[in-house]
Amino acid sequence: MDVQTWSYLLVGITFTLYIGIAIWSRAGSTSEFYVAGGGVSPLANGMATAADWMSAASFISMAGIIAFAGYDGSVYLMGWTGGYVLLALLLAPYLRKFGKFTVPDFIGDRYYSKTARIVAVICALIVSFTYVAGQMRGVGVVFSRFLEVDINTGVIIGMVIVLFYAVLGGMKGITYTQVAQYCVLIFAFMVPAIFISIQMTGNPIPQLGMGDTLNNGSGTYLLDKLDGLSTELGFAAYTEGKKSIMDVFAITLALMVGTAGLPHVIVRFFTVKRVRDARKSAGYALLLIAILYTTAPAVSVFAKTNLIDTVSDNPYAEMPVWFKNWETTGLLEFDDKNGDGRIQYVADAKRNELTIDNDIMVLANPEIAMLPAWVIGLVAAGGLAAALSTAAGLLLVISSSVSHDLIKRTLRPDISEKGELWAARISATVAVVIAGYFGINPPGFVAAVVALAFGLAAASFFPAIVLGIFYKRMNKEGAISGMVVGLVSMLFYMMKFKFDMFGGGTSDDWWFGISPEGFGSMAMVLNFAVSIIVTQFTPDPPQEVQDIVEDIRIPSGAGEASGH
Repeated sequence: MDVQTWSYLLVGITFTLYIGIAIWSRAGSTSEFYVAGGGVSPLANGMATAADWMSAASFISMAGIIAFAGYDGSVYLMGWTGGYVLLALLLAPYLRKFGKFTVPDFIGDRYYSKTARIVAVICALIVSFTYVAGQMRGVGVVFSRFLEVDINTGVIIGMVIVLFYAVLGGMKGITYTQVAQYCVLIFAFMVPAIFISIQMTGNPIPQLGMGDTLNNGSGTYLLDKLDGLSTELGFAAYTEGKKSIMDVFAITLALMVGTAGLPHVIVRFFTVKRVRDARKSAGYALLLIAILYTTAPAVSVFAKTNLIDTVSDNPYAEMPVWFKNWETTGLLEFDDKNGDGRIQYVADAKRNELTIDNDIMVLANPEIAMLPAWVIGLVAAGGLAAALSTAAGLLLVISSSVSHDLIKRTLRPDISEKGELWAARISATVAVVIAGYFGINPPGFVAAVVALAFGLAAASFFPAIVLGIFYKRMNKEGAISGMVVGLVSMLFYMMKFKFDMFGGGTSDDWWFGISPEGFGSMAMVLNFAVSIIVTQFTPDPPQEVQDIVEDIRIPSGAGEASGH
């Protein structure tokens, strides 16, 4: 069978599995819709958390960024992995003990304020919609190449699938669907990596193959070859970085603390029975995530080396089928500037004739390496699993923020449970439509968009959550002021330097040399400063709130979580 047939077959099987799970695990109450009834096992929750966490940015785009940025791309590995550790150790157990469904729910009760809750809802919606834009773009990329449908049509198909199991099953359906999606995405990521590692170095372990010698008997190390190829074309050596230390630090910090403030990941720790189970599931998830994250650098090395060998200074007419197929998607473009019919892939922008989108590297990798058609189809199914699993979690955050925090806890406290459940499903439907629009009109490549979502989470949620847990003197006035200032400053910086608004600006104009992807760390510091300063000049929080803060930090609560 050819690649398209295998892609249709494997994607069809996995989609059928997801829909079947959604029907089997449909939610019948708000508790099941929001937190899967609170009865998910630690292992299942660990797998679901890993799938929720490893989005299209992790599966499709991260290795692509590393392939082109080289050493500089390591900020994504360090930031996202370190951020998960920070979340698991610093925040998740305490939030679980607090016993609330959502991050806005925690902020609303901890800061005893409807205004704080509404601000948190706004922050959650902005973060989630920014994040989901990247996922829907990933869906469109996979559909356009492997199933040979228009990107817009692919996004719409993805919307329908996510809508079905997110609206029907809520968190219960999403959780067990994500368990299946983790199995699909990790198998799809590892199989081609192992194949190519054996093909290039003879080593079946990709993490070791990346640093091994080539399989051709030359004794040359793979990384040395890639360094040589890069410098010959005028690029920096792959193993050397160009970013300033300040920007590397800022991006890594923004990704780390942004992780710890992501509402769709935090809510996963409310789906288990006990605080102890939250810690266990965090540990399982970290191990499961590490499989992909330690393999991504190897995949980037394999893909970049094979790409340069295939295209550099070779006749366009002799390019393999995969090259022409990716050209049709618009994500790979050849412009024969000198008219010689050969592809000039060089660092000099005036002479360079090849434009490559970061997001194709993982997806095209098995094709470039000429692996069997079923492996290529498997990668398509894995990419969709990664994008859809995270999109579903984000849509649930959006729907619960609107139905539970905005409607039930703020606007209509007397709404029935059935009415709240309907509000949640309607909110999810509207959110899917908006997410689809972002997928059709994406603001950038997947990982860049996702990095901005992390910056927004760092700027808004992280200080409010950390101070809410560890500083009992923290009050509503400080939290609200900090969230507003942090969010607005991050949005302003994004609009100015990423989207050329407010007069635009170039990288030379970046404040302190920090890119938009890293500015979330600066906005976070500003949030902390404003929160603490305002708190010093405003009344203490009520004593019962201070008692709650003391209670959630007491280790003796490691049994059944109370509602406090």
